[in-house]
Amino acid sequence: MKLRIFTEPQQGATYDDLLAVAQAAERLGFDAFFRSDHYQRIGLGDPGPGSTDAWVTLAALARETSRIRLGTMVTPVTFRLPGPLAVSVAQADQMSGGRIELGMGVGWYDAEHSAYGIPFPPIGQRFEMLEEQLDIITGLWGAEKAFSYAGKHYQVSDSPALPKPVQRPLPIIIGGGGARRTPRLAATFATEYNIPFRNLEETGEAFHRVRAACDLAGRSIILSAAQTVCVGANEAEYVRRATAIGEEPGALRAAGLAGTPAEVLEKISQFRELGAERLYLQFLDLSDLDHLELIASELLPHV
Repeated sequence: MKLRIFTEPQQGATYDDLLAVAQAAERLGFDAFFRSDHYQRIGLGDPGPGSTDAWVTLAALARETSRIRLGTMVTPVTFRLPGPLAVSVAQADQMSGGRIELGMGVGWYDAEHSAYGIPFPPIGQRFEMLEEQLDIITGLWGAEKAFSYAGKHYQVSDSPALPKPVQRPLPIIIGGGGARRTPRLAATFATEYNIPFRNLEETGEAFHRVRAACDLAGRSIILSAAQTVCVGANEAEYVRRATAIGEEPGALRAAGLAGTPAEVLEKISQFRELGAERLYLQFLDLSDLDHLELIASELLPHV
C-alpha cells in the first residue's frame, strides 16, 4: 500500500503553501503529491488568494522536488483542449525527469465554469469529450509520425505530436464513481482507477465494476481510493485537527481516515483487503506540517 498526499488548494492556498507541503511530503517519504484541478473555492468561506492553476503548479514543483511523484486528482475534461493539455503534461514530465501522472474526469462544479467563462455541457457530452480527449492525448504521446484524429468534438490534423513525455506510457488515472462509462474508460485507457470519498461498501462495488470491465478488455490496472485524513496522537489532538478543518469529529471518524493512528491503520487495512494499492490522503490544513510528520511516523512504517 502506497500513501499519497492529496491537496485542495482552491480552498485557499498560494504556490508557496503547496511547495512547503510537497517538499515536506517528499522529505518524509510519501509516494506522491497530488492536487485537485479547480479554479474556485467549493462551498462557503474566505476565497483566499484564488486558486492556482494545477499544471502551472506541477511544472514548477517538478523543478523544486527530486523524487516524489506529481499529479492531478483530477483534471476536468472541460478546462483544456486535448492537444495543448498533451503538450503541457509532456513538458511537465520532462521537467520532472519522468514523475508526472495525469488524472482525468468529466468535471462537476458548474459554478467555477460560469465564473471563468468555461462551457459546461451536459454530463453525457462531457463523457464523450473525455473519451475523445483520452484518444487524442494517448495518440499524440504514442505517435511516431504526424498524428490526425477526426472525432465528434475534436479534430486534429497533421500534428507533429511533440513534445513526448519521458515515461512511455505516462500513467493515466481515471477518477469517479460512474457505474457504466467510467469503468469502461478506465479499462480502456487508464493505468489506475480511483474512487473518491466513498465508504468501504461503495468502494468495493466500484472496484468490482472496474475489475469486470478490465477482464473484458484483457487488462489489469491499479485500484486506489481517496479519503480525507485527520490523525491525532491522542483524542484531544484529533478533535482539535478535525475542528480546524470544519469537520464534526464523530462524523469524520466514520467517513474518512480519521482518529488515532491505530484506528486509521485498521481502516487502511480494510481498504487494502478490498484491493486498494494506493490511498490518496486528502490533506486539508496545509499549514499543519506537524500533521504530516505524525502520519509519516505513525502510519508509513506500517503500510
